[in-house]
Amino acid sequence: MKNDLIFGIHPILEAIASNKTFDKVFIQNRIQGENIRQIIHEFKLLGVHINYVPLEKIERITKKNHQGVVAFISPVSFHKIEDLMPLLFEEGKNPFILVLDKITDVRNFGAIARTAECVGVDAIIIGDSMAAPVNEDSMKTSAGALNNIKICKESNLTKTLQFLQSSGLKVVCATEKADKIVYDNELTSPLVLVMGSEDEGISKTILEIADLQVKLPVFGKTSSLNVSVACGAILYEITRQRLAV
Repeated sequence: MKNDLIFGIHPILEAIASNKTFDKVFIQNRIQGENIRQIIHEFKLLGVHINYVPLEKIERITKKNHQGVVAFISPVSFHKIEDLMPLLFEEGKNPFILVLDKITDVRNFGAIARTAECVGVDAIIIGDSMAAPVNEDSMKTSAGALNNIKICKESNLTKTLQFLQSSGLKVVCATEKADKIVYDNELTSPLVLVMGSEDEGISKTILEIADLQVKLPVFGKTSSLNVSVACGAILYEITRQRLAV
């Protein structure tokens, strides 16, 4: 059992009362009880996404006395992008945001966060579901970078990207289906880079609102790059262009 896992009604209520930051929450389907209703109510007030799952799912996490509810505590606090954007502009920054769409592998997430922090990305945005956990494993893989970069959890990435567009940012999607090579495009303006999972890629709704779709050239027999490697290459191309201005 990892020390970021808590389970049972009273430990979780105590964690809520202690203002802990929750990464993932799982509650057994159709479970009843006043305490469970209180937990659900408290999580909704906090804006924490709840995953309602079968008992078997919870038992795969722990077979101890979970009482139908388990949660993972995040080692970092989460931010709201709508609160961060005015601050970035007030500081005179050229905003540089990274969005990860359905990237669920902890090692990839940690490696991406490490590179993003190194190049000065202002914030990483993930979904509140279908996203890698922010836990000890991702913290270790990021070499501690997750302590030094703001992480935002948003319930609807498409709406979040539309908000960023309305704030003056260009939405750039990295996809192997793109016609344009990343090196041939201007990437010095305020922008948000979107990376998708290796198996599913970027969601169709996000691709439809993108201002630009780019790809890395691949010349070998292997059809694609690992997402953390591809993300690193694109992040550094953006950084190279910004340094040249």
